Amino acid sequence: MTTSNDKLVEKTISTEPVFSGRIISLQIDTVELPDGSKATREVVKHPGAVAVIAIHEGRLLLVDQFRQPMRRCELEIPAGKLEKGEDPMEAAKRELQEETGYHCDQISLIHSFYTSPGFADEIIHLYLAEGLSAGEMALDEDEFLEVYEATLEECQQYIVEGRIADAKTIMAVYIWQQQLARDAESKEI
Repeated sequence: MTTSNDKLVEKTISTEPVFSGRIISLQIDTVELPDGSKATREVVKHPGAVAVIAIHEGRLLLVDQFRQPMRRCELEIPAGKLEKGEDPMEAAKRELQEETGYHCDQISLIHSFYTSPGFADEIIHLYLAEGLSAGEMALDEDEFLEVYEATLEECQQYIVEGRIADAKTIMAVYIWQQQLARDAESKEI
């Protein structure tokens, strides 16, 4: 893949695996810089993930879950990692159902984005789920969470309070806010 500025490309000379876990792996790449000198880059490899914006009766579905790296609970949109070879759209439907119990009639990709491109290759595929109907949750055996439904105003307050602090959920709230503004604008025309 070429970048918009090929003169900035770093050429990988070697890769040293350091750690391989259940979710991530860590490697150290030795690279040749554009000026010919060498440097090392610590790279976290991740299989990718999905996240779902699901709005039910004017409320965003959120899950409250303890996050060990932060050592606290975090309100987030439903999300999860991709299984090997899994289609992201199918994974988004699966995660929505597993974490909230809801099924959707329609699902569409909004955008795919990298979480921390300075050191990780994790990509999140963000979907919008529509036509929701309630069902049963199917949590993983090591997954404990509670489902919340919050208005836009409540979500905005949760961001201010720090209860929502992850990028994907903040992005979801802003996308929802923009969509509501566009809908209101089109009604005025």
